Amino acid sequence: MAILIDGKAVAKTIIEQVRERVSSLKVKPCLAIVMVGKNPASAIYVSGKEKACAEAGIECRRTSLNENISESKLLDVVNALNNDPAVHGILVQLPLPKQIDEDVIINSILPTKDVDGFSPVSMGLLSIGNPHFIPATALGCVKLIESTGVPIAGRHAVVVGRSNIVGKPVASLLLERNATVTVCHSRTKNLADYARMADILVVAVGKPGTITGSMVKKGAVVIDVGINRLPGGSIVGDVDFDSVSKVAGFITPVPGGVGPMTIACLMENTVRACEGQGR
Repeated sequence: MAILIDGKAVAKTIIEQVRERVSSLKVKPCLAIVMVGKNPASAIYVSGKEKACAEAGIECRRTSLNENISESKLLDVVNALNNDPAVHGILVQLPLPKQIDEDVIINSILPTKDVDGFSPVSMGLLSIGNPHFIPATALGCVKLIESTGVPIAGRHAVVVGRSNIVGKPVASLLLERNATVTVCHSRTKNLADYARMADILVVAVGKPGTITGSMVKKGAVVIDVGINRLPGGSIVGDVDFDSVSKVAGFITPVPGGVGPMTIACLMENTVRACEGQGR
C-alpha cells in the first residue's frame, strides 16, 4: 500500500514558517481578496484563505462585489488596490462572471502584488527558470513531492493536464529541478502508456477516474490535484484512489492533499510580496 502524503501536516509547517517571517517584519502583510458574485464554491475557498491568513498573522482584506459589476468597474477596484501601499498582495477569486474577461483582470494586477502568480510576467519568469511568484497549487504539488524524500532530479515526471494554473507551472518547476518531464492532455493518445513510465505522476484534469491502478508504475509518487464532487455529494480526485494506492509508493488523498498546500503556498507568496516591497 502507498504511503499517504499528508498535505495538512506539510501545510501546517509552512504556515508556521510564514508566521515566523511575519513576526520579523515591521508591518503586517496584507492580502486583498476580491470576490465577485456569490459562487458557493468560491465562498468556501475564500473562507479557507481568510482562516489561513489569521493563522499566519497576515491581514486579510476582503472585497465582495455584485455579480453584475462591469469589467471597467472591477478594473477600478483592482487599480485602487494596486495603488494602496498598505496592500501587499492581490487575489481576484476565479471564476469571474461571463461579462468579465479574466485575462484582462489578471493582467491588471501589478506583478509585485500578483501573489496568485497568474500574470504573464509571473508565468514568463517561471518559464525561464527565474520565478518570482509561483502559482500556489503548482508550488504546493512540488513541495509535497519533496516531502516524500524521493529525489526529483533524474526522474521521469509525467504531468497530466496543461492548464496555466497547474499543469504548465508544475512542468516548469519539475524541469527546473532536473526531472525529465512529459506533459499529457486531452488530445494525448495512449495516456496509459505515458502514465506507466512515470516515477512522479501529477494529475490535474478535473475528471474522476482519469488514472487507475493499471496505469501506474509500482512505487511511483502520485499527486492528485483534482477535486470533483460526485452526484452523491462525496469528494474525489482525478485518480482512482483505491486501485492506485495499491501500486503507488506515495499518494495524496482527496481531500487533505493538495488543497491545504495551495492555501499555505499563497500565504508564503503574500509574505514574500511584503518583504519584496521593502516592508
